[in-house]
Amino acid sequence: GHIIPWNFPTTMFCMKVAPALAAGCTMVVKPAEQTPLSALFYAHLSKRAGVPDGVLNVVTGYGATAGAAIASHMDIDKVSFTGSPEVGRLIMQAAATSNLKPVSLELGGKSPLIIFDDADIDKATDLAFQGCLYNKGEICVASSRVLVQEGIYEEVAKRLAEKAKSWVVGDPFDPNAQQGPQVDKNQFERVLSYIRKGKEEGANLLTGGEPCSEKGYYISPTIFSDVQDTMEIARDEIFGPVMSLMKFKTVEDAIKRANATRYGLAAGILTKNIDIANTVSRSIRAGTIWINCYFAFDDDAPFGGYKMSGFGRELGLDGLYMYTQVKSVVTPIYNSPWL
Repeated sequence: GHIIPWNFPTTMFCMKVAPALAAGCTMVVKPAEQTPLSALFYAHLSKRAGVPDGVLNVVTGYGATAGAAIASHMDIDKVSFTGSPEVGRLIMQAAATSNLKPVSLELGGKSPLIIFDDADIDKATDLAFQGCLYNKGEICVASSRVLVQEGIYEEVAKRLAEKAKSWVVGDPFDPNAQQGPQVDKNQFERVLSYIRKGKEEGANLLTGGEPCSEKGYYISPTIFSDVQDTMEIARDEIFGPVMSLMKFKTVEDAIKRANATRYGLAAGILTKNIDIANTVSRSIRAGTIWINCYFAFDDDAPFGGYKMSGFGRELGLDGLYMYTQVKSVVTPIYNSPWL
């Protein structure tokens, strides 16, 4: 059983269905209720491509009904879920109380991008912006916590604010647009509520912080500076175009603050010092660490989380093994010349 999210309905469909098919599994896919049409179309295409009936099945519906049915079904042997920690817990409970089916979970993150004093500032601001605002922030590995060493903190903050002014928010069908609308009204209002919390908790609103269109669920790129680890905007996965800018002093300070989260999905490190890069990458508890880059996905690189970002890996051989089970078969060999 595959339960996929709304933010990347095509990518997540392929990441889960392809290895399961390669491993020889039949499956039921439940797309998110916000984005069901692509999964239905891919099921149609798979039938036209010759995939036998009953191998790839798509069932639409809400999580509380269709998703719960998959998680608790006695004839489903495995569930792969991408979504929130709250729903991930419910799926684990349903799996435990039904047939003890194995579960793999990818439950989001609050990923840090750590910028050291020796980093290229132009490259750093570009990566910070793309890392946080790509797909309007609706991405599980968004670099929503940007940790900047104190020597370049003010300059990075200044350049990010300048970049936000030229960032084009608009219709995704407009080739000039760099950021589209949030997925629906609920997500739009959720993001705005976190922006209000950031202001209330005393973070400095550097830029943005409000809707930027009378029609549609568009939110201007929002950057808070001088954010503290205890603030909700630094702790919770907002899933919107909201960046928390934070200052650190030493390598040890950066590691401590990067790990000061219940999540552990990804992290980025920007530095010219290979010793710092190696030390920090080994010390951060996250499933993917990008050094002097961000969003560098590869089909051969396993992807998944630590802590409350879940467990299990997609992509690579690990993503294939997730849909297999080890079996030992033993038989005696009689009259062998080797025995």
